[in-house]
Amino acid sequence: MTDKNTRTFSFEFFPPKTPEGMEKLRATRSQLAQLKPKFFSVTFGAGGSTRERTLETVLEIQAAGSAAAPHLSCIGSTQESIQETLETYKAQGIRHIVALRGDLPSGMADPGAFRYANELVAFIRQQTGDWFQIEVAAYPEIHPQAKNAQDDLANFKRKVDAGANAGITQYFYNADAYFRFVDDCREMNVTLPIVPGIMPITNCAQLLRFSDACGAEIPRWMRRTLEGYGDDAESVRAFAQDVVTALCERLLKGGAPGLHFYTLNQAAPTLAIWQRLGLPR
Repeated sequence: MTDKNTRTFSFEFFPPKTPEGMEKLRATRSQLAQLKPKFFSVTFGAGGSTRERTLETVLEIQAAGSAAAPHLSCIGSTQESIQETLETYKAQGIRHIVALRGDLPSGMADPGAFRYANELVAFIRQQTGDWFQIEVAAYPEIHPQAKNAQDDLANFKRKVDAGANAGITQYFYNADAYFRFVDDCREMNVTLPIVPGIMPITNCAQLLRFSDACGAEIPRWMRRTLEGYGDDAESVRAFAQDVVTALCERLLKGGAPGLHFYTLNQAAPTLAIWQRLGLPR
């Protein structure tokens, strides 16, 4: 069981494409910073397509006094480009990285110097020693490209053995999948913290689209209930808050070491769940 005082909470953003989006993100970050998260993570496009915007967003978060953790995906990258990015982050005092394989950009056939995230983790350690706290992805409901559950667990263990400090899971709505995944990891002597990723629900169609793309399971009863509300946004919001709050309560009571919220650059849905959980402000 994780001690309440050692739980870690974090929030994920994506780098905005427009000045208006950046202004909106500043307001969101300002609200969520009051919750004193361990860090804000910032996503990184396929093949490094948002590298400059990721860096800009991370530096702004850090300048405002919060810890920032840039995502770094390696697929389609060269060793030189990854090394350059690491050196830039290190020079700016960034101490935290979310290391991912990422998706191969559309139309690109060559995966580049790194095929898997464990190779990226090993390279980061080789180049920078213990400078970075490294988070890696975990898949309680199995990565959609994994052959089977055992293969997926072996992939996660390779990332851990390469030097990862903690795991952050893909979002899910079935707490049993998370607890089973953690138990399976412990049986393989993988003892690092595995933080559940939490996706607040704000838009039913968007959630179903995301989930179909990334392999996250929407339980049948939940999907049917959401679809039944149709365009009734207020009912969707109330139901979604109940479901996600109950999920978070069960995870924390069951010993999860914290929560990582996929905010989609919005503050209100996460703040509502935080308040209902009675977490400190």
